This record gives sequence, C-alpha cells and structure tokens, in this order.
Amino acid sequence: MFRRKSRTGPARSDEALRLDQVTKVYGAAENAVTALDGVSLSLSAGTFTAVMGPSGSGKSTLLQCAAGLDRPDSGQVVVDGEEMTGGSEAALTKFRRRRIGFIFQQYNLLPTLTVAQNTVLPLKLAGRRIDKTRAKEILTQVGLGDRLGHRPDQLSGGQQQRVAIARALVTEPSVVFADEPTGALDIRSARDVLSLLQETVRVHGRTVVMVTHDPVAASYADSVVFLADGRLAGQLDRPTVDAVAERLAHLGDTVGHDTTAGV
Repeated sequence: MFRRKSRTGPARSDEALRLDQVTKVYGAAENAVTALDGVSLSLSAGTFTAVMGPSGSGKSTLLQCAAGLDRPDSGQVVVDGEEMTGGSEAALTKFRRRRIGFIFQQYNLLPTLTVAQNTVLPLKLAGRRIDKTRAKEILTQVGLGDRLGHRPDQLSGGQQQRVAIARALVTEPSVVFADEPTGALDIRSARDVLSLLQETVRVHGRTVVMVTHDPVAASYADSVVFLADGRLAGQLDRPTVDAVAERLAHLGDTVGHDTTAGV
C-alpha cells in the first residue's frame, strides 16, 4: 500500500493535463496520415484515465505528444498548469524529467543495473539528489523491497513492470503515462500492476493516463476516453468490462460527434 507523501513547493493545478486542438500529421502530400486531428482534452488531477481505440486511431500518438516524447504540429499541451509545447529540446527534456513519469509496455529497464539503480536513474539523469531511502520506500510499496540488488533478468515480467512503476514515481511527477503496461504480462501480473496504478492515483496522489486495448484493463480506470481516426469519439465514466467492449464495437457511430472531453 502506498503512503501519501507530503509535498513542498508551489501548489499544483487542479487540472493535471490539457490538450488544446492538438494536431499531428505524419508524411506529406498524398502520403500524409493525420494521427491526431484537433484533439482537445482536459484531465483533472488525481484521476486515472484509460485511452482506447482501434489500431491507427491515434492513441499512442496522443500519449507521446501529451508526455512530451513527440511534438504536435499544432495546438497546445499543458501539464500541471504549465505549457509544454514551446521551447527548445533541452527545455522540453528538463520539463519532462520534472513533471512526467512514463511506464512502457516492455519495461525499458537497463539490464546491467540493479532494481535500485534502475529506479533512481531518472534522478541521476536529471542531476537531482538521489534519496536512496525514499527509493527503497517506493520499491517496498510496490513489493520489491527485498529485490533491491537484483537485475532485470532475475525478475519476472510483473516484477520488472513494478520496477518501471517505481521508477516513474521516484521523481514525484505530475502525470504518469502508461503505454500498454499490461500487454506483456500474464493475467495475474496484469491485475497486480493495474491495482498498483489505482493506488498510484488514490493513495499516492498522482494522475495516470494509460493507453490500452484491453477492456479489462480499462475497467480499472475512473474514465475511458475513446479515439477513432485521430479524433475523440466519446468518454465513459465508471467503466465496466462489458460497457467498454460495447462502446469499442460502436466507435464508428460516434466519430465526429464528440470532439472534446473532460474528466
């Protein structure tokens, strides 16, 4: 179980993430593909949102642009009340390291580093003070307090994803983005990881945005935002597995009718 940690510094915005008319096009002329078509989205702080849609709907591009891993061609991305879309690459990297955590499907752990070293790596890269006690506390909270000296190849897939979650939390980000975090896991490990993401929000006070194709995974979120053809295609609060599956089956019926969403 996570324990809420008191924070110092300026108060955070009640709105964790906002996208205003974000557009992203890949290719040019007749080969151009519009991945995001004027998407506007607002997510409140302390919420867990799943992003869903068919292959090619733009959900991965949305995550990458919102997390600062890719730049939109137009529009604005605001994280915790501060615009992220302007500035140099160096400024963007600095912003990302301060405000954003990212959890990848394939964990992206460095094989030569231990669990503890992988966890504090973002702090080291950002030139921030490494609090080993705090890192151990987070790893204990995700069930890995007795695995600090292990390397990734000595861990199961579920344990490696727990390290990735701890790594995302150690910088105390405003928003944690998760890209298909259960896609490479068995059912039990997936359930454990999804429960940890829920605790990240409800106990640890973070905002989580998760891309997934799985209605079961989406049912752990507070809300589901649907995309189709690069546009928002609806929102479902308090999702259930059946309701998510039903909405996915009829996404084509709603494209173009719902172009904004707020949670």
